Amino acid sequence: MKTFSIISAIILSLPVSSFASGLDDLQRFYTEVNSYSASFEQKVVDENLRLLEASEGEFFIERPGKFHWHYTSPSEQLIVGDGKQVWIYDIELEQITHRQSDAAVSQTPAMLLSGVGDLGDNFILEDAGLQEGLDWVRMIPRSQDSGFTDVRIAFAGGKLQLLEMKDNFGQTTRMSFSNIEENADISEQKFKFIPPPGVDVFEEGG
Repeated sequence: MKTFSIISAIILSLPVSSFASGLDDLQRFYTEVNSYSASFEQKVVDENLRLLEASEGEFFIERPGKFHWHYTSPSEQLIVGDGKQVWIYDIELEQITHRQSDAAVSQTPAMLLSGVGDLGDNFILEDAGLQEGLDWVRMIPRSQDSGFTDVRIAFAGGKLQLLEMKDNFGQTTRMSFSNIEENADISEQKFKFIPPPGVDVFEEGG
């Protein structure tokens, strides 16, 4: 009885998040986290797990629909969304692509992570269990036109750590996050973009 009491006391003293599933963490991320920033490392592999591309940078998101995504290497690129329009600035090529948010490619990490609403409307959600100390969730797009076939998100201690997206060509984009901050104040200037003088701007979508 004494042993049972000690174990019970330990269990009761553990934080609630210790018992949270990946689905609980996902729900919290989309309903309680209004802003999020992190550094990231991104790798793209083919269906044979051969590395096709590696990059890194930092990003900031603020719901609903605002994001600032900065690739710093191997080439610099900036993607900024203010909730209504999206700007993609390839600094090396001195080229900007502009589109309305509703015409933007919704399967990009920026659009996915800054989204709001009921995820169940757009995805079939599955608890993928505990793997290597991380709580995983699988998100299967309901639409066949989404551009990707599978999304997996991992949490540690309730915080987003990894994002994997598999596209229709069998390629997988894997992003790992560090220097994470939740619900911190982010300057509105992060989500505003003014094209530099002399840079070509290409309009896409409606």
